[in-house]
Amino acid sequence: MTSILTRTFRNLSITSTWTIKSSVRPLSCSSQLLTPAVQTKTKKTLSKPNVKNIVVVDGVRTPFLMSGTSYKDLMPHDLARAALKGLIHRTNIPKDVVDYIVYGTVIQEVKTSNVAREAALGAGFSDKIPSHTVTMACISSNQAMTTGFGLIASGQYDVIVAGGVELMSDVPIRHSRKMRKLMLELNKAKTLGQRLSLASKFRLNFLTPELPAVAEFSTSETMGHSADRLAAAFSVSRAEQDEYALRSHQLAKEAQEQGFLTDIIAFKVPGKDTVTKDNGIRPSSLEQMSKLKPAFVKPYGTVTAANSSFLTDGASAMLIMSEEKALALGYKPKAYLRDFVYVSQDPKDQLLLGPTYATPKVLEKAGLTLQDIDVFEFHEAFSGQILANFKAMDSDWFAKNYMGRKSKVGTPPLEKFNTWGGSLSLGHPFGATGCRLVMAAANRLRKGGGQYALIAACAAGGQGHAMIVEAYPK
Repeated sequence: MTSILTRTFRNLSITSTWTIKSSVRPLSCSSQLLTPAVQTKTKKTLSKPNVKNIVVVDGVRTPFLMSGTSYKDLMPHDLARAALKGLIHRTNIPKDVVDYIVYGTVIQEVKTSNVAREAALGAGFSDKIPSHTVTMACISSNQAMTTGFGLIASGQYDVIVAGGVELMSDVPIRHSRKMRKLMLELNKAKTLGQRLSLASKFRLNFLTPELPAVAEFSTSETMGHSADRLAAAFSVSRAEQDEYALRSHQLAKEAQEQGFLTDIIAFKVPGKDTVTKDNGIRPSSLEQMSKLKPAFVKPYGTVTAANSSFLTDGASAMLIMSEEKALALGYKPKAYLRDFVYVSQDPKDQLLLGPTYATPKVLEKAGLTLQDIDVFEFHEAFSGQILANFKAMDSDWFAKNYMGRKSKVGTPPLEKFNTWGGSLSLGHPFGATGCRLVMAAANRLRKGGGQYALIAACAAGGQGHAMIVEAYPK
């Protein structure tokens, strides 16, 4: 199983060229060894003098389900409420102790645009607790977490609940702009004559709906199409992508069977059975995967349904506190939240390279090197995206010409990377994945005895995020 992935890491020196005609620039990779700018001789705590330590007490998530399955009749606030209730049950946190609630989401339900507030009220939190919702594409719950981090670090609050939610089973489908305009004007009409005059302007094509699309507004390109071009730019083959996807599913299946995914809470779906596990984990075979046709760039593309993350419903929630407050309340935290960065680059050619840009920045900020990291948790939007980031991270040429850096940061060791599966297999509810990454990192550190974890994710708009998570002393 590891043969192709091993070759991927050994052959990072392959010079990449675009295999399809487009207006983007050619990219290249090299395999020279990294000379780290910072060398950490011993692993010390990243605690800083006169700076509050921010801790994760615990975190939970609903099972992540493929859209159109058991959650299809719910609304987003139903899932978010379930995650909040699960967090209350898991931590026994008194509801009146929570100071603030922040949630992330991407495709907003128009009836509950501030889903954080509606979910909080539904979960039984006091109406005196402020709540707000943030959106930053696939790093929306990352933004919720770091917003909470900032509120605590600045001394405004001590106890924050952060999370995220996405329900892809039911997304807003709008009337066409012409139809919306006509309906608004009809609503303002005062006389029968005005209404008849407006009605005469109606045309049958006004009824054509506007469907939501996972596409960049600035480029009109779908993320899958961009992933296909990125894979071509870095010479990532279809076979490599399929094998990486198979690895994700196999590791997720193993983690599920061995009970490692302890952040999952059981959820009784109204009118249906209780859901207890993710339903997108489906290890196949390379032979079966190779039979699928390209999903975006046809007929020669390499991104397929099998090596892409799938549309997912789910919600997550985390309890974040100052260390002082957590200890005063009798909690033993799971991890520290340490340094983090957000990055942004060209949404046309580098839409999915957020981890490449964010990783060296957050390592430098924390005074660490790649070798100091015990656990890596990266968001897997597409296999090609992950493998392209690996090659970019291991390229001195890319570091110098695109990032303005003297040398590459290096590639995360595969034995430390997403070893309990990732978004390709566990699922990717856009607004909820960030919290899953942090809890997976914290739980892996506790189980494996490591000290530092690095989480990273790409996002629409050419943005990205990375954060250092430090294990709490046992």
